[in-house]
Amino acid sequence: MGSETRICQNCGKRFTIEPEDFEFYQKINVPAPTFCPECRLQRRLAFRNERKLYKRKCDFSGKEIISIYHPNSPYKVYDQKIWWSDKWDPLSYGRDYDFNKPFFEQFEELMKEIPWPNLSNENNVNSEYVNYTSDSKNCYLVFCAGPAGGNEDTLYGYRIDRCRNCLDINFSFNCELCYQCSNITNCSRVFFSRYVENTYDSMFLFDCKNCSNCFGCVNLRNKQYYFFNTPLSKEEYFKKIKELNLGSYQNLLTISKKFINFLNNFPRKYANISKSINVTGEDIRNSKDCLNCFYLKESENCKNILWGAKDRDCFDGVAVTSTELCYDSVAAIKSSNVKFSMISLGSRDLNYCFWCFSSSNLFGCIGLRHKSYCILNKQYTKEEYERLVPKIIEHMNKIPYVDKKGRVYKYGEFFPIELSPFSYNETVAQEYFPLTKEEAIKQGYSWYDKPKSEYKPTIKAKDLPDHIKDVKDSITKEIIECSNYKKGKCKGSGVFRILPQELEFYRKMNLPLPRLCPDCRHYERIKQRNPLKLYKRKCAKCGKEILTTYSPDRPEIVYCEECYLEEIG
Repeated sequence: MGSETRICQNCGKRFTIEPEDFEFYQKINVPAPTFCPECRLQRRLAFRNERKLYKRKCDFSGKEIISIYHPNSPYKVYDQKIWWSDKWDPLSYGRDYDFNKPFFEQFEELMKEIPWPNLSNENNVNSEYVNYTSDSKNCYLVFCAGPAGGNEDTLYGYRIDRCRNCLDINFSFNCELCYQCSNITNCSRVFFSRYVENTYDSMFLFDCKNCSNCFGCVNLRNKQYYFFNTPLSKEEYFKKIKELNLGSYQNLLTISKKFINFLNNFPRKYANISKSINVTGEDIRNSKDCLNCFYLKESENCKNILWGAKDRDCFDGVAVTSTELCYDSVAAIKSSNVKFSMISLGSRDLNYCFWCFSSSNLFGCIGLRHKSYCILNKQYTKEEYERLVPKIIEHMNKIPYVDKKGRVYKYGEFFPIELSPFSYNETVAQEYFPLTKEEAIKQGYSWYDKPKSEYKPTIKAKDLPDHIKDVKDSITKEIIECSNYKKGKCKGSGVFRILPQELEFYRKMNLPLPRLCPDCRHYERIKQRNPLKLYKRKCAKCGKEILTTYSPDRPEIVYCEECYLEEIG
């Protein structure tokens, strides 16, 4: 079968279904999608709240809990310890399939009756304010972290593993005493840096490896005592650093602007891809035959994957790990043949399921564990299940769900965004596909206006001491107004505190206090990342055509791999 061009029913743009796509759809017995890859990704991300936390009551015990569901949410929420216990029975919410209603309408009814876990955490110690995090200790506002061994004494982290005594870091692994960094690996005492490996005692680096005592440097390998890519003696280097007086916030701002201007003079590699064959995307390692994938490692024959590892034959997935034959799903782990589902572990043969574990042959189920042959949480025999599922698929095609904007959902489409248990601006979709409130509502998505903080600021960010040496212990008792608040751009509650261990870190590392709240700092780091989209452009040196996340109209100098390697020596 040849390629075929179709019109996305969501954005109206053309997209191409390639022969290998049709082969995959035939292999798992699903129809071709009617949404383009980008809109399919946005739709999946709109079901995932990773970082927005609220205080509310557990609907089982009445106890106050931290939850990803706000207090006015229509969903029943249990403390995760209760949710995982045998104090309630998910099968008790089972119901007959109604062939007079669209499937998604029936599924939404189940969603609003069955309890949901407040968070998704495992084996954490003294880490109450975290989510999708495991095996971590003394962590605060850390999200999507820990499967490789956990984190310790770390604040404000996102997608990190084995990090200790770090603050404000994203996408980082095996680091300690690092601050305001993204995509760093095996680093110690590295600040304000991106794409750095095996480096210590350095600041303001971009794409540097095996370095130490380097400042304001780009594309270095195996260097020591470099200042803005210029070699210095040890004595000269430390004299320069002392003169910068980096404990001052204003001095740090000046240096930051200087580094950004300096960085733009250097070529950047078209993509961060290593030890991989026939792959396209960004941040791909040890993989083969993977196309349009982002942050993927040790995988084969995958397409349109965001955040994956050790996957085989998976298309259109988010946060999938050790999974095969997964399609249009989120958080499928150690699973097989999972389609249109959210959060499955050790399961196989799932269709349209949420939060199902160690189960098989389920259709339209929520919260089941160690179950098989269930539909809408009702138990069937194997024979009954196998007779009924084809009839349901046929019914989904004859009586499809139509959302409030007229988009049609037959069998083969992920859940409509309007069925998400979260408002659009609470989800990861808002980070990568940002919309204003008006735009979201116009597209038929819900929006959550968080109530104003009950905490009134006692000091404004602009009135904080400029230098860390002038900060008193009493700062930990202050409520600081985020400097973005008055501009109407604050991504958080508008106020924040400095924790005692945070203050200790700033003093020890001679760093000034931040002026933005943790949410705004997170979004500042996210803004530094390229979009989850590939563009065709030409290498700025040899003219070779490349696929890169740098769009052709961007000013950065982008090289193909061969020219880049030649440049850095």
